[in-house]
Amino acid sequence: MARTDVQLMLDVKAGNELSFEVLLQKYRLPLVNFLCRMVRDQATAEDLAQEVFLRVYRARKEYTPSAKFTTWLFRIATNLALNSIRDGKHQQMQISIDAREEDETPLEVPAREKLAEDRLIERERNEMIRQAVYSLPEEQRVAVVLHKYHDMDYSEIGKILGCSESALKSLLFRAYEALRVQLALLVAKPAAHPAGEGRGI
Repeated sequence: MARTDVQLMLDVKAGNELSFEVLLQKYRLPLVNFLCRMVRDQATAEDLAQEVFLRVYRARKEYTPSAKFTTWLFRIATNLALNSIRDGKHQQMQISIDAREEDETPLEVPAREKLAEDRLIERERNEMIRQAVYSLPEEQRVAVVLHKYHDMDYSEIGKILGCSESALKSLLFRAYEALRVQLALLVAKPAAHPAGEGRGI
């Protein structure tokens, strides 16, 4: 039976280095993706992810399972990301809001004209969404990325941001309203996929 994250972290606290490696392998990519969506720079995201795990390891002796491991992990990551943004230490680079887009690069095999057109439309839509999300105030951006791209519930996001669920819901409401306004033109445009799919932010 697989050990939970809390059990793994308690093992790390007890001196089990292999358990820390398991956690690192499990959460490194999600952390890098989250941080990349926040700071928009791959190298900075990699550095920050390394710093997150370094802080987790240094704090292992004081670890207490008072919250989900992911809550603790992403709270550290969020603080580091916000500090990086506010300190202006990251470069403004066009990094995909969804790391999977890199895998969507067309192959060298010539595509049909319709398929190429669909790809172009989809890329334009993705770029508009990236720009809209990045234009949000920092805490709204954190909330949207965790809610939309990491499927976290209100309770966990609220704990990460240090606010109540009601305050978090209000924050998300304002964020999604701002995105709907910014992306109104996008919704009105013909999509490359079936109607209704991908319309939500």
